[in-house]
Amino acid sequence: MAFLIILITCFVIILATSQPCQTPDDFVAATSPGHIIIGGLFAIHEKMLSSEDSPRRPQIQKCVGFEISVFLQTLAMIHSIEMINNSTLLSGVKLGYEIYDTCTEVTVAMAATLRFLSKFNWSRETVEFKCDYSSYMPRVKAVIGSGYSEITMAVSRMLNLQLMPQVGYESTAEILSDKIRFPSFLRTVPSDFHQIKAMAHLIQKSGWNWIGIITTDDDYGRLALNTFIIQAEANNVCIAFKEVLPAFLSDNTIEVRINQTLEKIILEAQVNVIVVFLRQFHVFDLFNKAIEMNINKMWIASDNWSTATKITTIPNVKKIGKVVGFAFRRGNISSFHSFLQNLHLLPSDSNKLLHEYAMHLSACAYVKDTDLSQCISNHSQRTLAYKANKAIERKFVMRNDFLRDYAEPGLIHSIQLAVFALGYAIRDLCQARDCQNPNAFQPWELLGVLKNVTFTDGWNSFHFDAHGDLNTGYDVVLWKEINGHMTVTKMAEYDLQNDVFIIPDQETKNEFRNLKQIQSKCSKECSPGQMKKTTRSQHICCYECENCPENHYSNQTDMPHCLLCNNKTHWAPVRSTMCFEKEVEYLNWNDSLAILVLILSLLGIIFVLVVGIIFTRNLNTPVVKSAGGLRVCYVILLCHFLNFASTSFFIGEPQDFTCKTRQTLFGVSFTLCISCILTKSLKILLAFSFDPKLQKFLKCLYRPILIIFTCTGIQVVICTLWLIFAAPTVEVNVSLPRVIILECGEGSILAFGTMLGYIAILAFICFIFAFKGRYENYNEAKFITFGLLIYFIAWITFIPIYATTFGKYVPAVEIIVILISNYGILCCTFFPKCYVIICKQEINTKSAFLKIIYSYSFHSVSSIALSPASLDSMSSNITMTNPSSSGKSATRQKKKDLQAQAFAHICRENATSVSKTLPRKRISSI
Repeated sequence: MAFLIILITCFVIILATSQPCQTPDDFVAATSPGHIIIGGLFAIHEKMLSSEDSPRRPQIQKCVGFEISVFLQTLAMIHSIEMINNSTLLSGVKLGYEIYDTCTEVTVAMAATLRFLSKFNWSRETVEFKCDYSSYMPRVKAVIGSGYSEITMAVSRMLNLQLMPQVGYESTAEILSDKIRFPSFLRTVPSDFHQIKAMAHLIQKSGWNWIGIITTDDDYGRLALNTFIIQAEANNVCIAFKEVLPAFLSDNTIEVRINQTLEKIILEAQVNVIVVFLRQFHVFDLFNKAIEMNINKMWIASDNWSTATKITTIPNVKKIGKVVGFAFRRGNISSFHSFLQNLHLLPSDSNKLLHEYAMHLSACAYVKDTDLSQCISNHSQRTLAYKANKAIERKFVMRNDFLRDYAEPGLIHSIQLAVFALGYAIRDLCQARDCQNPNAFQPWELLGVLKNVTFTDGWNSFHFDAHGDLNTGYDVVLWKEINGHMTVTKMAEYDLQNDVFIIPDQETKNEFRNLKQIQSKCSKECSPGQMKKTTRSQHICCYECENCPENHYSNQTDMPHCLLCNNKTHWAPVRSTMCFEKEVEYLNWNDSLAILVLILSLLGIIFVLVVGIIFTRNLNTPVVKSAGGLRVCYVILLCHFLNFASTSFFIGEPQDFTCKTRQTLFGVSFTLCISCILTKSLKILLAFSFDPKLQKFLKCLYRPILIIFTCTGIQVVICTLWLIFAAPTVEVNVSLPRVIILECGEGSILAFGTMLGYIAILAFICFIFAFKGRYENYNEAKFITFGLLIYFIAWITFIPIYATTFGKYVPAVEIIVILISNYGILCCTFFPKCYVIICKQEINTKSAFLKIIYSYSFHSVSSIALSPASLDSMSSNITMTNPSSSGKSATRQKKKDLQAQAFAHICRENATSVSKTLPRKRISSI
């Protein structure tokens, strides 16, 4: 409060002693009497004229730099008040106005505010100090303005003292929505929060992420910068540089700072998009200098200058590049255009603005319309005397179209809304009061009504939100050159509530697409199939591109990370833009390897059938009979047939039935085959063994049918338990990166291993018997041994290969092993006999067979009788019984007797073993 008293005292001194402002009335720009006075604050001049860096005397200086666009804003306020006065809205109550020029200076605006707060109908311009202003009656009831947020904040803090309503038409600083600090401030435009959010959305939508920003060094600029930084981060947009210019033209460093800013723009070559939160006179100087330096960029304009004709008419302005901006939502201002056409020809004494405009217009009478605004601004830099004459009148009439071109539709409409809001609030307040009496209400009473009023501009209804804002939205505008002139065209609308751009037609959509052609990125865009790898830079927008690894993909540009495919059903190669469905694989019938093993299996079946036919046609020959007889041969051949047939169950799409059948069929049939060969091996060993003890043991053991059923039955039990408790089933193997393998899971590796292990044990026993029974002149035991050796080699090799093989060819490994072992035993067991039957028919006779037996028996006896151990034993016995010199002859005789006894024994045994082959008569003769 002490500060306020000091300010009041200072401005009283200013108003009393200033030469440019001799009296407070000299300070007024335009006035009109009425029952209710509304104040207005407009920055009609760019700055105050001052010859010193810092003033020595507290006086208001001359304002220079006449602004046509702001002059039109004051006319919009006057026109709107006249519209209300000429309507039936306030019947019998006339609105008056007092409009002041702030000269774009806070101090001047505060001087005007002091006059607003001064006491009504008082002989002197004073502000009375009170503890309670509830009954205080100031000169004005409400204030419209000011345009700049910096000035508005200072004014609002003074108006808060009396809670005098202040309606802003252009002040968009976000902080003004704070009703604790600015309780009496309302505005007919949205907060900068929405504008900045829309800007960040547009930048992100256009694919830009490396931008610059230029603001002013005041509350408006700093708040806008802070909010933009937050919104930019939320939209993954990085700010390459932040430049701050002095807020007022009266600052002598502004030209230097503009040059430094443009040099920074040139250095940041990758930055092609620049957001500009500046006032019109800042942008005017900035663009003129940028044109000289051939700077061509994409400029994002704030609502301060996006539709400013002063800037669009800069010579060669198209050289600066593209401009996209945000402007206040337009309304119908046709009545204002009519007002301009019928503007008074001669300035009246109550409107000094028209007086000054006519004076400047006279001085610039022969200047083109495109240069008229700058001429007026330059001319107002000098102090001139006004002399009215007819030439002024004529030129004034001819240049009214020029004013229309400089009218900014969004701003004009927001001023109209501000006046209409006050008009409707006064109407509601005056329904029960006589408002022709200036003392009918205090400003704070009007404020309470104004916050809740609903008003209209003739087409749409409006009301203030809880923050005192009017969220009408924005028009997105684009500067386009049409017929050699830069024209501001509406490109879209921005919906605040839904945060979306409303694009009206296809042409506008094409304009949006064209924006994306402009590149403004710190790093080269990562294409689909790549991801961003952030470097050590402080900005997340500076990165390197890295290919997506296998089973990952990215389907958009500049994705921060690659997306993982569903490993169970999909896969992706390196640098993939999509996931591919895994191909389901199994050992198919048309696979080349499957065809090969099928051919080998069919060939094996053919061999089995051919052998069976050969043996059937030679049923009574010695070779067939010595092979164990036709029944045993048929059983073995049937087992081979089933083994070859079981391979077909390993091919094709796995089913539960085939998975269970293939292993059990092979296991049982191969076990039966080995069991039959085991009995043959045992029989051979029995036939060609002449050790009495071993023969006795083998005779007790040799029970062919029992051996076959027992050995096979055990395997049947193993397979049955396997199928009951852990049966093989179809499994889906998704462990491979690109394919899904349909395979038969064995259910239990233990059961599978037990089945194969049991076969291996039987084969090993059979191998021992056959190896023991192999003799030089009888080859069947040798062939059995060799066949089983092939089996062991195949299955020993199978184990590591099967354990390390993946994919659809795992079943083929087992098929190949089955074929190898099956072919080995088949060939070694039957092919030599078939060869004898077909090619060596002279051997396949009874006499030849007996000759072989005789030869084998003779050699067997000789090898036993002449063995060193037996000879030493016999020699020892003879020497002990007869130590005389005649011992040698006795020993020779004894050897002959032993050989004869052994030969007779072997012949009897061999004859017994081949009794089914030779007639009894032949055997007895032997």
